[in-house]
Amino acid sequence: MPKVKLDHFRRAAVDIGTHGDNDTLPFDIDNRFIKQNEEVLANIAFEFCRELIQGSAADARKAISSLNIFSERLLAPTGPAGFRITTKIHPFWNLYFNGLGIAIAEALEPIRSARAHSYRFALQGDGLFVKDASWRAFREATVAECIAQREGAIVVQTDISSFYEHVSHHRIENSINDLFQGDGTVSAQVDRFLSRFAAGRSFGLPVGGQCSRILAELLLSLVDQQLTDAKLMWRRYVDDFVLITPTQAEAYRALSILAHSLADYGLTLNRTKTILLTSKHYLDYVRTQLGTAGDETNKLLEIDLHFDAYSDTAQSDYEELKQVVGSLNIGALLDLELQKAQPDAFSVSQISRTLKLHEPKVAIQLIRTLLSQQNLHAFRASWSTIMRGIAQVRSDDTFRAIFTDLDQLLDAIPSHSPHLLTAEASQLHYLRTIRFTRTDVRAQYVYGIYSSTTSQTVRRACIDCWGTWRDRPSFTRERNKWNSLLPDEQRMLWFAAENFDDEGQKFRTQVRNSLAQAWQLGIERPNKPTFAAVYAAWNDT
Repeated sequence: MPKVKLDHFRRAAVDIGTHGDNDTLPFDIDNRFIKQNEEVLANIAFEFCRELIQGSAADARKAISSLNIFSERLLAPTGPAGFRITTKIHPFWNLYFNGLGIAIAEALEPIRSARAHSYRFALQGDGLFVKDASWRAFREATVAECIAQREGAIVVQTDISSFYEHVSHHRIENSINDLFQGDGTVSAQVDRFLSRFAAGRSFGLPVGGQCSRILAELLLSLVDQQLTDAKLMWRRYVDDFVLITPTQAEAYRALSILAHSLADYGLTLNRTKTILLTSKHYLDYVRTQLGTAGDETNKLLEIDLHFDAYSDTAQSDYEELKQVVGSLNIGALLDLELQKAQPDAFSVSQISRTLKLHEPKVAIQLIRTLLSQQNLHAFRASWSTIMRGIAQVRSDDTFRAIFTDLDQLLDAIPSHSPHLLTAEASQLHYLRTIRFTRTDVRAQYVYGIYSSTTSQTVRRACIDCWGTWRDRPSFTRERNKWNSLLPDEQRMLWFAAENFDDEGQKFRTQVRNSLAQAWQLGIERPNKPTFAAVYAAWNDT
């Protein structure tokens, strides 16, 4: 029977420490804390989970419900004009939630259909998911099956309407119970966490974290099973479905089976994205998406920009990646996107990921194009990746020659494009790029945002800027408000104190005895390590 193990929490800690806690938000300092304290945090999580598993499902539900678990819903841009909600979760509870998710993924993976291409769990190795299980592999598999069909086949392409927002917690709970064969404590915990993250609602998955991806695959595996039982030819990547049928009539039948199956779980098809194509038209469409061999845009899209600095061949891998990027005319590719009525978000994002691989003179030319007042709104859908790429350049001293020009471009954004800084996620990415040095423009922007926002996560990012700038007046002002700060803000101020010499040390001495209570999780046990103690000790080193 599947069980939750210490290794599940270890893998959760390693993943968060390496890749971050939320892929829609900047890398948070708390992720570095998790990376450097993986073992002790995993043990705290496992000990608490073991206590709950030894009790009943009702006891587990009550225990989670009684805890003060911080989570915050933040607005993030998506697509050319839309928004979605992403969820920031307390670092420990995010680790804990992901650890439960990894246990679920391990139990689910052996029974998943090979026709589902998204987030295939890696039973071994460092990463959580198999790298070859990609959107591209999904598209290529549909192409291969289309080619194998007789001429005149019909392809249905569709997806689920607002999928994450409509996932039923009750359905998730039942599915976990099926996996864990009657041990209801795991499903009860997940159900209570989901309820807390959804502000008491009984539906919706938090966007941005790994456990949500796993739970989404868990639910859709039930739909996959029904499609297979109906002998349909299908492929899926997250909530994107492709059905391949011999005739138009069979296409409608297959689509109705999928619609009925989704309806069983409170889900519906997206009418605006449901289309029927002949196999020829579908092949032409996908080949255009994937690009043609030799095409520079396609070469850019195919580059795997993941770089493992801890690999045995790290230096040679990095040089090879730079050589591939250097062989492309990235500036021309960016200009090509600007000529389109709507730039391709993935292409712009991929260009942004290459910024750190160029010579400084080329990098600043690309950044100038990306951040210009005339272009930036058109690139709105790629804001987070653009800002990540710029933050990587700004943090690397090999680009020092362009820092002044880059800082001027960044300082101009609140004046010429303030609407792009409306969403909290956009503010966080921008704050990450301006944290490296103080200017009057930045100081005024940060003070204004801090004073007006209700988001703890944004306020933390402001405190991080003040700490990095060694802005003593701001630090003094906030330390004097210590007792009115919320725990997540206190942790960031505690961290920032290291930049203020004797004043910072005296401040830490004054508040140290209050940390055990102020930062408690509610799961502390006598003579056992605690989150608060581990965090305070980490900052002291």
